[in-house]
Amino acid sequence: MDDILIRNVLLYGMKVNVLIKNHRFSSLNAPADAPAQKVIEADGMALLPPFYNTHTHAAMSLLRGYADDMPLQKWLTGYIWPFEEKLTPADIREGSRLAVREMIKSGTVFFSDMYFDIEETIDIVREYGMRAAIGVTFMESHNKSQQADKLDMLRHWVDPTGGRVTLTVAPHAIYTVGPDLLVRCAGTARELGLKLHIHLSETRKEVDDCLHEHGTTPVRYLDKLGVLGDNVIVAHAVHVDEEEAAILAERGVTISHCPCSNEKLASGTFHYKMLRQAGCRITLGTDGDSSNNNLDMREEMKFAALIAKGASGDPQTMPAHEALDMATRNGAEAFGIDAGVIEEGKLADAILVRLDDERMQPLHHLISNWVYAADSHIVDTVICDGRIILEHREFPQS
Repeated sequence: MDDILIRNVLLYGMKVNVLIKNHRFSSLNAPADAPAQKVIEADGMALLPPFYNTHTHAAMSLLRGYADDMPLQKWLTGYIWPFEEKLTPADIREGSRLAVREMIKSGTVFFSDMYFDIEETIDIVREYGMRAAIGVTFMESHNKSQQADKLDMLRHWVDPTGGRVTLTVAPHAIYTVGPDLLVRCAGTARELGLKLHIHLSETRKEVDDCLHEHGTTPVRYLDKLGVLGDNVIVAHAVHVDEEEAAILAERGVTISHCPCSNEKLASGTFHYKMLRQAGCRITLGTDGDSSNNNLDMREEMKFAALIAKGASGDPQTMPAHEALDMATRNGAEAFGIDAGVIEEGKLADAILVRLDDERMQPLHHLISNWVYAADSHIVDTVICDGRIILEHREFPQS
């Protein structure tokens, strides 16, 4: 692993030299002549934390633009699921490659995935040097043998990247996974010390169907089953009330807020202010390319902030620094990654962004410009685990 010296970079309002050694930030104020195998001349750039995308479906990049402008259930049952039945492992590999390249070039170093043929996605993550939490997906439509094989994989899998990839237990949703399997998934996740990743309370239909079938709402239903805990990441959580917000906070559940997908599918508006006041940990995810239709976490920050302000009627709701924390440190913390901030001793995940771009000028406030004004094309270099995985917008293997 080469040591990296980043010279004359803007960090916390000052020009400094940053030294990376042994995967971590060794010094944020190193001498300009500190010994390093790799030197990056970063005058005119800022060093920022990268993005941690806490909910997506990487290989669904193949479905970008395939089925747009329709409600979730029609979209899923009439278009997405029939298309997915035809996908081969080779298709999923290329879809994952497209997604990983898109994510890295927009400043993302980690994603939490939920899909199929996960060996293909894991191998692409290994090839490109990213981090990922790859979901082993469970649905009732999978036969008992398939479910047993997935549980066996969870118990015996070995990370081929030396620490950048973990598995999660990923029951798809309460409408595709029955109570017995949900309880089994939760028990397996706790036994193995893994995260559990599930879609929850995404649409009004999901809530209405849960009330009809189980006599209660989705959050209360999972809580009654004993599924909720501090290892659980729920995607969406659009349709929750104050009592459910309190339950999620008390159980230590992490919410992956996916504003662009929620708005595009008209699933509903996320109650950010209420959930934040309840004490919930909130992160950001893009969902898949098929419902977003990109994996650009910088764009997700802006949408999240604007929607939160509009929904609350309060322009002080979700200020820029809070949106950035949701997209960076909150996601890293939720998945136990010792990164997400630029601090000495932390794992060296970072991005260099160009300040000469018109959207970054004038530089009254760097974070404000990054959240509200920029686009991801100002991402020049991406560092993950102390290794350069994108330099001057080119991949090392290109």
